[in-house]
Amino acid sequence: MIYLSSKLIGRQENVGPLVILAALILLLSGCSIRSLAINSLADSLAASGDVFASDEDPDLIRDATPFALKTIETLLEEKPDHRQLLESACSGFFGYGYAFVEVDAERLQDVDYAESERLYRRALGLYLRARDYCFRSLELGTPGIVDRLATDPTQAVEVFKKEDVSLLFWTGASWGFAISVGMDRPDLVADVPAVQALMNRALELDEAFKQGAVHAALISLNALPAEMGGSPDKARIHFERAVELSEGLSAGPYVSLAESVVVAEQDWREFEELLQTALAIDVDQMPADRLLNVVAQQRARWLLDRIDHYFIDYPSDED
Repeated sequence: MIYLSSKLIGRQENVGPLVILAALILLLSGCSIRSLAINSLADSLAASGDVFASDEDPDLIRDATPFALKTIETLLEEKPDHRQLLESACSGFFGYGYAFVEVDAERLQDVDYAESERLYRRALGLYLRARDYCFRSLELGTPGIVDRLATDPTQAVEVFKKEDVSLLFWTGASWGFAISVGMDRPDLVADVPAVQALMNRALELDEAFKQGAVHAALISLNALPAEMGGSPDKARIHFERAVELSEGLSAGPYVSLAESVVVAEQDWREFEELLQTALAIDVDQMPADRLLNVVAQQRARWLLDRIDHYFIDYPSDED
């Protein structure tokens, strides 16, 4: 679905490992300043975003992320109503599930099917875990909203304001990816209208959010079959706007259009053109999203290497 187009991460000040370790020690002690430490670290982790976004080494981030996520969950045990921390858990588990679990599952499909299926199940679990953290934050702001999203999503999202856009985006992203991995589960597929309503409301409130991330997400949502609300023409409109808002510096929209729309249209020339454009982007031109572009470009290379898997009329070496 979305590409990390879904801008996984925003800019933040660095919360060093020694600070985190010290805070965790206090959490486990009977110290009288324990509550102060919890509040301070929770606010720092939640309000400052994620410094990982500017890194250029996905493997380093793969290894570092689980500790950060478990630190957030530890703090949520103490501060279960901290809405920003809940959103950080949502975005963090979603990003980890996509960049480091689902991608591996897809690449193993042809060589180790059993392991691939295990990783897809793990990815689904991470997306649902992420979604449920966002649900908790939504419920704190608007009690009963999750049930209303299930029954009348278009009307339900009208209560949200511009300050809710980030939460709407991460809820839609994690929920949408859970659906894409769990297409064999009717209970999840039935939630597509809710995801569409969340993203459409976020777009209405702030289309420039994270340099067009909502438009980028809607590329994939509109690649769904028409009976599920998809429209290739609308996907292309969102692609153009995502490129415009990111000033052409985000690789994600190019990759998303290529694999979600162009493959279905069986146009291998446009597929190549889009992915080569993604690969030509200088990741240092958008430092805050360097990691996202590196991951998107890795995917672009992988897709190009497998181009003959996707197009019936792709010329072979003998042609």
